[in-house]
Amino acid sequence: MSERSLGQAHAAPPASARADAAAEPGSRKGLALVAIAVAQLMVVLDVSIVNVALPSIQGALDFSATNLEWVVNAYALAFGGLLLLGGRIADMYGQRRTFLFGVGLLTVASLLGGLATNQGWLIAARAVQGMAGALVAPAALALIASTFSEGGERNKAMGIYAAMGGAGGALGNVLGGVFTDALSWRWVLFVNVPIGVLLLLAAVKAFPAERVTTAGRRLDLPGAVTSTVGMSLVVYGLIHAATEDWGSAGTVTPLVVGAALLALFLVIEIRSDSPLMPLSIFRNRNRSGAYAIMLTLGAGMIVLFYFLTLFMQIVLGFSPLRTGFAFLPFAVGAAVCATISSQAVGRVGPRILLGAGTLLAAVAFFWFSRLSEDGSYSGDLLGPLVLSGCSVGLCFVPLTLAAVAGVRKAQAGVSSALLNAGQQVGAALGLAALGTVAVTVTKDRITELLGPAAAEAAEGYGPADAAHMPPEVREAVFDALAQGYGTAFMVTGFILLGAFVLAVLVIRVSSKDAENAEMGVVI
Repeated sequence: MSERSLGQAHAAPPASARADAAAEPGSRKGLALVAIAVAQLMVVLDVSIVNVALPSIQGALDFSATNLEWVVNAYALAFGGLLLLGGRIADMYGQRRTFLFGVGLLTVASLLGGLATNQGWLIAARAVQGMAGALVAPAALALIASTFSEGGERNKAMGIYAAMGGAGGALGNVLGGVFTDALSWRWVLFVNVPIGVLLLLAAVKAFPAERVTTAGRRLDLPGAVTSTVGMSLVVYGLIHAATEDWGSAGTVTPLVVGAALLALFLVIEIRSDSPLMPLSIFRNRNRSGAYAIMLTLGAGMIVLFYFLTLFMQIVLGFSPLRTGFAFLPFAVGAAVCATISSQAVGRVGPRILLGAGTLLAAVAFFWFSRLSEDGSYSGDLLGPLVLSGCSVGLCFVPLTLAAVAGVRKAQAGVSSALLNAGQQVGAALGLAALGTVAVTVTKDRITELLGPAAAEAAEGYGPADAAHMPPEVREAVFDALAQGYGTAFMVTGFILLGAFVLAVLVIRVSSKDAENAEMGVVI
């Protein structure tokens, strides 16, 4: 796997690429940087902008509490499962060609998603968005290496690219609230259409046509299919367990078949001459530890945004716009602590920062677990939002360094890309498992308070339903929802304590190695 296709920020491209980069006129480079930055913003927005619109989507398309998770998971599974394949496609068929096709596919999928009239249509569109993101992200990173000269010019481009990732997360929540409040939830998808069209026009001018050859190269399609389908089936089984018994055929069958496909994926990778995921990369304890920690953080962050969005809009009665702005303290904490982390990691090494970050995350989630139906934003949410944002800021830079420190150049790109994929896969698995926890606890509590019939009726409750409930029913439902979300947060806190133990006991990258590591970019 070429590091150019998967995000090694300081990897040197071949001499011909360096010469082409040096020869590029300044105006074209400026346009190229804008195109790459906007593409990164689109990919990140597709993750975050939908969060605040989820309750509105639930009401409009009659999603149940469990099926609503697929609006998030369809994107995460496709993106995370196909990211490595996207990098290989960019290598084989050309960075420009892959970038243009990915942006075009993302634009069309966004248009179709905004027009969705039923659940399956929207979920399918979200999956295609994830597939498109898995093409755009590695191609954009590769274009940075081939367009900008090594040194200050490329470092500046990488800095802007990374900043778009951070800004997109915060901007997505706010824009999601603005569009949902002022227009409709559909505009959280439609917004990509004019941006995508303009981006395609700019990219055609910014990136010159390239000559590529596929001779001697192969795509590991069996590996990509077995890993993505296997993980999707596992997620389906976990989600299904919320509505049926764990021993039911609808739960057991996808879990068993999914696990079998994942085992087959490992066999394929062992026997493949050009594996999608070289298993030898996991022999290093620092990389394996970094991937495991990223899985837990990916799970924790999606759980935070998903359940807090529902809690704020259903229980606290926030509008989508107010909900979007309510997440800004998280973004501020992440930005401040990321700056501190990037400056300190060369002096103290990744382990101390990762230990502090994962411990802060666990504390924040235990704090979230105290949610109640009569809670308030300032008293119950503001503090842990800042703490959780700080935890992410402290962790992401040292995690990336731990993943790539000491790695051979031939595997530097895949090391960084696996971290990105792990974040998305962790999000999908975490939301599936912890969503099942939340739904089960909520139903049990409503059954206890109001009876089984009320528990079945409450599964699809959204913000609009609260106004029509009798006061005693509304109070019981809100109590149950707070208990369900709080239990999911508590379980997540214990998972993050496990990440803290991993950070302290497994990570052994020295401050010198961290300083010398060539850092990738977490998407």
